[in-house]
Amino acid sequence: MRYLVTGGAGFVGSHVVLALLDAGHDVVVLDNLSIGYREAVPAGVPFHKVDLLDYAATSAVLAQGTWDGVLHFAALSVVGDSMREPFHYLRQNYLTALNLVQSCVEHGVRKLVFSSTAALFGGPERPDPISETASVLPGSPYGESKFMIERVLHWADEIHGLRSACLRYFNAAGADHQGRAGEDHRPETHLIPLTIDAALGRRPALRLFGTDYPTRDGSCVRDYIHVTDIADAHVRVLDRIGDRSVTYNIGNGQGYSNLEVIQSVERVSGRKVPWEAAPRREGDPPHLVADSTLLRSETGWAPRFADIDSIVETALRWRESHPHGYGV
Repeated sequence: MRYLVTGGAGFVGSHVVLALLDAGHDVVVLDNLSIGYREAVPAGVPFHKVDLLDYAATSAVLAQGTWDGVLHFAALSVVGDSMREPFHYLRQNYLTALNLVQSCVEHGVRKLVFSSTAALFGGPERPDPISETASVLPGSPYGESKFMIERVLHWADEIHGLRSACLRYFNAAGADHQGRAGEDHRPETHLIPLTIDAALGRRPALRLFGTDYPTRDGSCVRDYIHVTDIADAHVRVLDRIGDRSVTYNIGNGQGYSNLEVIQSVERVSGRKVPWEAAPRREGDPPHLVADSTLLRSETGWAPRFADIDSIVETALRWRESHPHGYGV
């Protein structure tokens, strides 16, 4: 099959590209490189440096032959930044996706897999764990922008027959176990790489945002899901998009607190993690854990890297072997 991956030079997108290639598919990557890295795209994979805000350029890529599907990852994704710049996040994420979806319809694409988020479930009343039937109440403009895109896909299906899969995954973490790709955000905002860098002495003491949440140890609890397991889910759901669109949560189904992540990094690395308490961040709910029963039952998916130490171990190996990330 032949697939277009937008945001394929980013963290999750680059791992999905690897999974598609490993499954024997042909892949083309589109990315504006505002966040991703050209070096994250495997050699030999066709690459288009295109901003999805440019409808003509986006359409020109989709006009290049027949596509069996599109996988959409290109987006701004930092919750805290979206609280400071809400209109920028809403505009950027919504309009880029709208351009892509419209262009897919124009060029006869029949399948689209969308990188959605657990940030849709940011309201105060959340089931535990969270299933696909939970009420959507985003706790940040980032989450709101993703829900707006899900609604665009609903109407693209209703009116034009564009089938889609909205994959609401929780905290992506880890790195390719073969060392082919990893996490390189600038600035880094994700807890596991920040904690590893603090343990390795590459940054000052870790700031732990919030130690007074109503959780077992006062720190936030999150469902960490290995990025390779997320990639595997994307490949599997391509076969599920046929006569209907689907929505799935992707998570381990078990939560780890921020303090437990620190303890895991200390176990795996054999180093102490210096850290200090900091105030809560706006938009951070205390507890987010996924119920991925539907994904498991309908696709046979199950995480290969289910425990926090195995996730941390791959992330640690990547950061040790790539001290400057992709070297840019």
